[in-house]
Amino acid sequence: MNIGLGADHRGASSARLLVDRLKSMGHQVAVHSALTGDTCDYPIPAYAVGNSVAKGEIDRGILICGTGIGMCIAANKVHGVRAALAHDELSAEVSRTHNNSNILCLSADLLGQRLIEKIVETWLATPFQGGRHERRLAEITAIEEGRDPAKGG
Repeated sequence: MNIGLGADHRGASSARLLVDRLKSMGHQVAVHSALTGDTCDYPIPAYAVGNSVAKGEIDRGILICGTGIGMCIAANKVHGVRAALAHDELSAEVSRTHNNSNILCLSADLLGQRLIEKIVETWLATPFQGGRHERRLAEITAIEEGRDPAKGG
């Protein structure tokens, strides 16, 4: 899988380690931020990764900041992005099975590196369930396009 990765200064260290882990799993990794630890505003990598996902340049994206919240908010502003914040393997799994998330947002401050890797492994391995969830994704798309989902999109 071709994965885009971005982080701000608080997520840089975790992201650097995650690049190595993803590559060892056989994934291609496109890094969308410096990962130096120098100050970096989270909307910059969130937009870069989100835009690459939306354009189909990468299959999925992973964003890491202090809490994961800022990255998630910023990434979800990009049309076509379904970014999800996960703090455990279950939330990562459900974000895929029910919501078909295409960007995973993580907290560098609240999660240890091993848990980050377990969450990522679960998220990457989990397929979208489809079925009744397709209707809900269509309703999300309606909202994204400025339409009322209660009126059939």
